[in-house]
Amino acid sequence: MPAAFLPDRALIRVAGADAEHFLQNLITTDIEAIGQNEAWPGALLTPQGKILFDFLVWRDGNAFLIETTAAAQEALIRRLSMYKLRAAVEISVSETQGVIVFWGEDAAADDIRDMRFAAAGVTLLRRAGQHAEAPPAGYHALRILNGIVESGFDFELQDAFPHDVLLDLNRGVSFKKGCYVGQEVVSRMQHRGTARRRVVIVSAEEPLPATGTAITSGGKPVGQLGTVAGNRGLAIVRTDRVGDALAANTEILAGDTTVSLSLPAWSGLSFPTTTSEEA
Repeated sequence: MPAAFLPDRALIRVAGADAEHFLQNLITTDIEAIGQNEAWPGALLTPQGKILFDFLVWRDGNAFLIETTAAAQEALIRRLSMYKLRAAVEISVSETQGVIVFWGEDAAADDIRDMRFAAAGVTLLRRAGQHAEAPPAGYHALRILNGIVESGFDFELQDAFPHDVLLDLNRGVSFKKGCYVGQEVVSRMQHRGTARRRVVIVSAEEPLPATGTAITSGGKPVGQLGTVAGNRGLAIVRTDRVGDALAANTEILAGDTTVSLSLPAWSGLSFPTTTSEEA
């Protein structure tokens, strides 16, 4: 079974009588709906609706585990603690280092299924700790193939809305539960249909340039490359500008490399076919 050890991942445990209520009223995910052995994506937002932290969250008995990046772990704990007030909640660091992922087979009893990949029809399992020597390259290639972005690789924190990274389509945002930080902005984007930045899969006939390279069309910025593996990569782009380029049969470039852009099939999205107003 293919596997990859991700040493840059870290875990936070949220326990206590009020743990579920605390998270339900704070983050984008519908905590109450999370099933056993399911890791749902989510985010803690700024009041302006941008992603302050992105993560996965799953049940651990009566508690919850939040998987984030090792670089963000301490800052996320501080932020969660700010909202704790008098709630019966204990927020602690898990001593386990890193996460290993497996894909291509059904889940074992104790494995956690990553629901981002499940939305794309892929079984990918997560397990805390290092259980094998396995480089992360295969995991990132799988992310590219399925249009799954992560902060630090594909976007910077505080620079993207949940819709930009498809959290509205993979259980990462609930539009039915009550208020949470940034909820008004996210709900307004949903109901008005104003999201114009989306994740795309980038492909070329030659190796792509480096992460961070600008994607342009007709001299206009469209987005920039995120994770790259050979001649495939991820990007978050202005879909209205891509739609205009496709309608006009205008070349799309990553640096000097001609590229093709496609929306992840599982998203059900398509590029606009009419010219949109400039932001």
